[in-house]
Formats: sequence, C-alpha cells, structure tokens
Amino acid sequence: MSISRQPSWKAVFGLSLLTAGAVLVHGYHPFAEDAEIYLPGVERILHPELFPVGREFFLSHASLTFFPNLVALSLRVTHFPLETGLFLWHVASIFLLLLACWELSGLFFQNARAQWGGVCLVAALLTIPVAGTALYIVDQYLNPRNLAAFAGVFMVARMLEKKYVRALLWLVFAACMHPLMWVFPFSFCVLFLVMQRFEYLWRGKAALAGLLWFAIPVAPPSSAAYHEVARQHGYFYIQNWQWYEWLGIVAPLLLFLWFARIAPHRQWSQVERVSRAFVVYGFIYVITALVVDLPARFETLARLQPMRCLHLLYLVMLVMMGGFLSEYLLKNKLWRWLLLFVPLCSGMFLAQRSLFPASAHVEWPGATAKNPWAQAFVWIRQNTPVDAVFALDPDYMNIAGEDETGFRCLAERSRLGDRVKDDGVVSMFPPLAQVWWAQVQAQTPWKSFSTADLTRLKHTYDVNWVVLQQPGIAGLDCPYQNGAAQVCRIP
Repeated sequence: MSISRQPSWKAVFGLSLLTAGAVLVHGYHPFAEDAEIYLPGVERILHPELFPVGREFFLSHASLTFFPNLVALSLRVTHFPLETGLFLWHVASIFLLLLACWELSGLFFQNARAQWGGVCLVAALLTIPVAGTALYIVDQYLNPRNLAAFAGVFMVARMLEKKYVRALLWLVFAACMHPLMWVFPFSFCVLFLVMQRFEYLWRGKAALAGLLWFAIPVAPPSSAAYHEVARQHGYFYIQNWQWYEWLGIVAPLLLFLWFARIAPHRQWSQVERVSRAFVVYGFIYVITALVVDLPARFETLARLQPMRCLHLLYLVMLVMMGGFLSEYLLKNKLWRWLLLFVPLCSGMFLAQRSLFPASAHVEWPGATAKNPWAQAFVWIRQNTPVDAVFALDPDYMNIAGEDETGFRCLAERSRLGDRVKDDGVVSMFPPLAQVWWAQVQAQTPWKSFSTADLTRLKHTYDVNWVVLQQPGIAGLDCPYQNGAAQVCRIP
C-alpha cells in the first residue's frame, strides 16, 4: 500500500482515535508536577490580583515563553473555563505530535502500514522516561514542552522535504513556547544539512570535532544556596546517572547505527541519512554534557541540560522502530499487532496508576477531585481571600497520596518556597537561590513545628494560613479538614 504525506479525512480520524486512546492509557493530571511552575503564569494573566507573594518562582519561566500568553488568550477568546481549555490544549498537543510523527514516518517508509506503525508506537509510549533526563515524551498535563515537541518534529519533517521556510516557522513557534527545547531540533537540522553538504567527510571517517557547534559560555559563580539546589537535581549531571540510564543513551545510538546499516538494502534513503546524523548528534551532546558536568566550576552550566537532546532522538527512534516492526514483524496480522500493543499499553497504564494512585486516572474538566489534597486546595481557592499567603511542608508534593499535586496552580494562592518544584526554578535561575533557601530554612524542620513556629512565619513572611497533614497541630482554627489534610488559620 502506498503512503500519503498529506492527511486525508481517514488519517485525521485514525489520528483522533489514537489521541483518545493515548489519553486513556497515559492519563491526564492538569495540576500535577511542573504544572505548578507553568500554570500560575496563565492564571495571573487571567486574574492579575493573584499571587501577591512568591510570583518570582513562576514569572522567571513565564517571562521567557509566550506559552502563558497563548493559553490565556485562547481562554479569553473562547470563554472556556480554565480546566476545559487546558484539557483541549493537552489533547490538541498530543494530536499534533502524532500528526507530525505520521508525516515524518511517511518520509521514512514506502507503505502506509509502516507509516502507521511508527505513529502507533509513539502513541503507546508517550509517557516512557527519556533515559536519565527526568522527561517523558509527553507529560500527563499541558506544558510548554508538549507544544515544543510537536513543533520540533514538524520542523525536522519540513527540513527533510527541503521546505526550509516552513521549517523556520516551526522553529520560531517552538522557541516561543520553550526557551530551551527548540535548540535540539534546530541543532539536529543544522547538523543534518552540514553532513549532507560534506557527506564525503563521513565516508572518509574524518574527525567529528569540526561538527561541534555548542560553545561553552563562561560559567557564573555558584553560591552555597545554589549548590544545595544542584545537589537535589542529580539528573542534571550525567556522572550521577545510573547504569540503566546510560544504557538509555548507548542503546538508541547503537540502534541508529544498525538502522543506518540496513537502510540502503531496503531503499530507505531518509532512514539512512537521519540515522547517521543522530549518531553524530548524540555523540556531540554526550561530550557537551561531560564538559559542563565534570569540572566543578561549571556547576551552574549543567542547568542547560544538554542531555535533553535525547527527547527528539527518542521520538524519531520510536517512529523508526514502529515502522520497522510493522514492516517485518507485525505485517497485516491483527493478532500480532494486538500481541505487541495490548501488553505495551497495559504496562504504561499500570505505570501511570502507580505514579498517581490517589487521583483519578483521567481528571476530567469539572469533575470533583478524588485526591484529598486536591480537595483541600480546591476548598482554599473557593473559600480564602485572594491575597492569602500559605505555608506548607516544603516537601508536601512528596507526601504519600499527594500525587505531586501543585498547591499554587490548583489553589491559586501564594505560598512560601518548597523543595520540590521551586528548587527546580532556582536551578534554572540562580539569582533566586538566596530567597528560596531562606524560605525553605524558615519552614524546617516542618514535622516538628508548633503554633509558635507558625506565628514566627506569620511575623517574618506575613503568612496567615497553613496546610497541615493530619493530625495537624492542636489548638489551631481549621475551617476545613479531610482524612489527609487540614487548612488552618495562623493565630
């Protein structure tokens, strides 16, 4: 069966079914994990009175991307509620990523079965970890990385078609969405074009050093507070990766070498060229990661996270793997497709349930929260003053059953800095380190806090509310509590 590179209505319908299936398999948690960093920027554009305290912990990111402006504008134009708009954006980002992979797969393979095989494998593995980078292919919530992901794949596809103006437009969109993730598809495209221009260098086994485009800037000095942040983000430093995370680097590069070797015999010219380029691409970024990782004086440069290059590499690898499997193993046998994808999707589903055991697998817009911590945060949003300032356990997102639900983005109230997400912001923006460290220390040791400690927080930071894990602290006025949490006024 011949392939199509322009989606027909049947292709759109098929991609829509895959998108729906992907959401059901991988789940949806709109206020989880890094949503605590990205969503407050959207909420503050829609409601400028929000977050009178602590806004620096999310505006640092928001100032480098048009993501919050784009999402807020869409909500104002459509008049959708926030949760509905976020869900539709999330679904659209998955659909567009699958569409981009479908088009890329069509450039690699000569028949529709292989083209769809690549897309199906990506859809089944959206939440697979990308080696030791702390990234998924697509997160379970809307964020700028998801939008930059499909833009990057579209950019590579347009570059392979030699439609450079369109590729540039996708580059601009990706750069507007995420200040870092656009670098990787751009650098790959530059490398690919250089290798095509000087292909004889590859054939002649010339040195690869001349292909290095990444210039190491001067590292800013590292403070004691920033060193504490860096210590908590071991995945920034490739020397801290476990053996299986290193395998997540080596195995894909070996796979690309194998694809480059077999592709000429199958007339997969684009597979051969792209595979060769990804071998060099991966090699260059590994060397770069070692350069910014091993010398202590480059500690603050590690926040650039050069190994995030693996995100694009994994996406293209899955497209090629899916195409190859469907062509030479699955073929037109339905039972073979089911034998591969049913266990694969089941495993991904169970993995996501284990990550968010106390929450609904798909947190539909407008549905009542199942998670008791989320219930407490929703009560806060509906029943406390907009200018209220809260204190919580700095490690509250790691409490069993909390499911990494973000307070700031769900409660829409100010809080003091935490150790789980705000330190991630500090790792990218070192000038915030001293402010963050002082707030965290003021809330330590949280589990031993008394009423006097809370009063001290009130005098130092104007904190007037606190969220406590049950059984809480005796003697406080707590207008809301459930089996997991209490919301209390500080006297």
